[in-house]
Amino acid sequence: MRHLMSPLDFTTEELDRLFDLANDIEHNPQKYAHTCDGKILATCFYEPSTRTRLSFESAMTRLGGRVIGFSDAASSSASKGESVSDTIRIISCYADICAMRHPKEGAPMVASEKSGIPVINAGDGGHQHPTQTLTDLLTIRSLKGRLNNFTIGLCGDLKFGRTVHSLINALVRYDNIKFIFISPEELRVPDYITDMLKEKQIPYEEVIRLESVMPDLDLLYMTRVQKERFFNEEDYIRLKDFYILDMAKMELAKDDMLVLHPLPRVNEISVEVDNDPRASYFKQAQYGVYVRMALILTLLEFV
Repeated sequence: MRHLMSPLDFTTEELDRLFDLANDIEHNPQKYAHTCDGKILATCFYEPSTRTRLSFESAMTRLGGRVIGFSDAASSSASKGESVSDTIRIISCYADICAMRHPKEGAPMVASEKSGIPVINAGDGGHQHPTQTLTDLLTIRSLKGRLNNFTIGLCGDLKFGRTVHSLINALVRYDNIKFIFISPEELRVPDYITDMLKEKQIPYEEVIRLESVMPDLDLLYMTRVQKERFFNEEDYIRLKDFYILDMAKMELAKDDMLVLHPLPRVNEISVEVDNDPRASYFKQAQYGVYVRMALILTLLEFV
């Protein structure tokens, strides 16, 4: 039995097979419409989510399976003090696979150690968000045709953004990737990540002004400043609109640069950018369904 706690749980060869399967699902959905007949996915979300939870539910439903679960810790026995370990033992009696989001880092890992079914980490605090990273990688590979030889700018909340941390750790396994980190001083990428890049001799820059690097980018990964990660509301208010991507900035970019965003957005991408063919964040959300379908099939050993 296998779990997914980190994007690094899969080798690059395994990821290629997963993405090939996701692309086949994209183009041949009827072929997979009844693959999970009789199977049940439990979505255990201790933290609010729209895209991740609903995309997991959509994925299982499209495979012919069913979904049970909860969308808030207050509606689970966690509100009575039940531990994650006990919850997953119970869920293992009811479902065949579980997707878990939790505000505490490492909680899905604890669950996987006690689980009788595959567990997927659907986000744990500011730590990891592996299925978003799989979504990001599939989007890049599908739209760019490769997962190497590009410069990617990551912009916004690089300190608390688990999607950013997961994506960086995944991309360092591919050749000729250059990172440009675009953030205010207070939200810079953590030292453990830059230390890792130095150790692996992977090039990176840290800048404050987005405009200064737009012409250099093949990909721009925007993120929101996350209110829920701040201890001080004054700091959040001061930083939340630090970056706003608009058409004036897009005019500085390459004709084939892609704009990605894990969503939800607040103000960091102007709605006028939505009509630009380089805006790929809604396509990215669609790829999230395909990659989660492929992941469910893989962990249930149907492929």
